[in-house]
Amino acid sequence: MLLEFTKMHGLGNDFVVVNALEQAVELDREQVKRIAHRRFGIGCDQVLVIRPRRNGEADFLYSIYNSDGSEAEHCGNGVRCVAMYLRNNGITPKDELVIESVAGPVRLGFEGDLVRVNMGRPDFRPERIPLAVTGQRHLYTAEADGTDIEFAALSLGNPHAVIAVDDVDRAPVTVIGPRLQSSDLFPDSVNVGFMQILDGSHIRLRVYERGAGETLACGTGACAAVIAGINVYNLGSDVEVSLPGGCLKVSWDGNDEPVWMTGPGTTVYEGNINL
Repeated sequence: MLLEFTKMHGLGNDFVVVNALEQAVELDREQVKRIAHRRFGIGCDQVLVIRPRRNGEADFLYSIYNSDGSEAEHCGNGVRCVAMYLRNNGITPKDELVIESVAGPVRLGFEGDLVRVNMGRPDFRPERIPLAVTGQRHLYTAEADGTDIEFAALSLGNPHAVIAVDDVDRAPVTVIGPRLQSSDLFPDSVNVGFMQILDGSHIRLRVYERGAGETLACGTGACAAVIAGINVYNLGSDVEVSLPGGCLKVSWDGNDEPVWMTGPGTTVYEGNINL
């Protein structure tokens, strides 16, 4: 099978985007892993497959496959890239779109070269994250690498744990991240964010993603960190998130309001791969 693709990135969180609007594209786990391999394939954090809508309010559907071949529910940087792909290729003239993944519909709009995305409402209920504890709290504790780690936990359609650190450059991301992901506390694994608060409107963040390892940026991780920071550490409602790959703007008014994320989606090149 000869597969056409577009290589894109959102602040260095990179994707292989596949247009399956007019042809059926079904990728198995090994094909996804081959595409994502940075030496023997194209190389990416996730493969995104755009599909026609089935029914309901969505304009388009898309599937998200991690570099290890597993399927993800939600991807903030990915959905921005999908939106920019649809606009840049003249597939839709709309200024506002609804794009659906297995986590549900996402509403977004274009602001010049940026995309502003309604990332939905956070869910803190342990059974919905899922987190194997009894009772909902702002902070939980887990043993990792011989020490007790405090973290906030929530779902944005996918599970997140957020750890406050003094310095993200020195945080043991590649040690604590995998330990939490394999912990019995998270039966479906988890995305682990390491957040350094600079002031009430600015944080630094590194994220060890489920199924991909540490990435240069994570959209849902940025939103989860801001939400945790507002709930626990008195962040303001509008926060700049500095990730290794660049900056995102995240806004949340608390309570039952949705969280909003604004950032770019950039095309790198187009090509094809023989699978």
